[in-house]
Amino acid sequence: MSHALFRARILAAPMAGGTSTPAFVQAVHEAGGLGFLAAGYKSVEAMQAEIRATRASGADFGMNVFVPDPDQLRPSPALVAQLEAYRSRLGADARRYGIEVPPPRLDDDDAWQGKIDVLLADPVELVSFVFGLPGTAVVRALQRAGSAVLATVTTTAESLAAADQGVDALVVQHSGAGAHSAAFQKAGGGSRESSQPGTTAELVALVRAAVGLPLVAAGSVMDRVGLDAVLAAGAEAAQLGTALLRSDESGARQLHKDALASPHFTRTRLTHAFTGRKARALVNEFVRDHTDAPEVYPAVHHLTAPLRAAAAAAGDPERLNLWAGTGWQQAKPGPVADILAGLLDRG
Repeated sequence: MSHALFRARILAAPMAGGTSTPAFVQAVHEAGGLGFLAAGYKSVEAMQAEIRATRASGADFGMNVFVPDPDQLRPSPALVAQLEAYRSRLGADARRYGIEVPPPRLDDDDAWQGKIDVLLADPVELVSFVFGLPGTAVVRALQRAGSAVLATVTTTAESLAAADQGVDALVVQHSGAGAHSAAFQKAGGGSRESSQPGTTAELVALVRAAVGLPLVAAGSVMDRVGLDAVLAAGAEAAQLGTALLRSDESGARQLHKDALASPHFTRTRLTHAFTGRKARALVNEFVRDHTDAPEVYPAVHHLTAPLRAAAAAAGDPERLNLWAGTGWQQAKPGPVADILAGLLDRG
């Protein structure tokens, strides 16, 4: 079966939280790439509406789905106590905006089953998964419905586990990528990031040696040099996120786009502070102030959501989740078509 994944060398990452809109995906398609919608943080109905809108535009596209972690939805009493302590510490931030931090929410599986049911009843060409593996039964059901299935992985061990479930391709994410880490296996003898090689191309080469599936490289691919490197290492395509964040069609907040260009922000860091899951962001006051955030996703996300909304409304980048990969300083403004032109030899 032929799938859109193999008709484009550049994929736009599924950026949840409003960045990857149907208009953004359409712009990527018209520029010669392939865009992904993000089901994360949306209701089933909102996901369906975005599918309809993107289909109406005539764009090829995929849908990305968050895999819930049962352990995170049932945290231990010790972790619940850490959440309550973190909630208390967030009070100082909340008072800046005259709001309150909500009580912890522990029941959010991101409407997992409802979204899978929709994708089985109304299939899209590509379905990718992040934060875990969907299970062999889900993989096979989606394939029978006509979708190709991609799993997002960060190590060779995760790649082998995904291959065992019968997925069609892998998105290989390096720790230099912006926003959430896709890692789903616990690291042994150190952090997952320290166990990865230094570049995305090197990680792709390791995974290429371990599995025979088509690979998409993700993490710090910002220009033609980076694209050529991951293709030479064995990837069929590269997935870009940070490189497209500042584009005209990106649904990211202008505050976020401006921060990526600001000399005030000089580095990125992996942090649990905003959501309870490791994510790479520009280092602002919130990141520096909350290095002790508990690793409980998405419970921490719900604790900080009102703070982030208030910071955005106040134009305060110091308490906003400014997701950014390590190559953020190369991100350019302008139309998606112009940004992709240099990567695709159209400039």
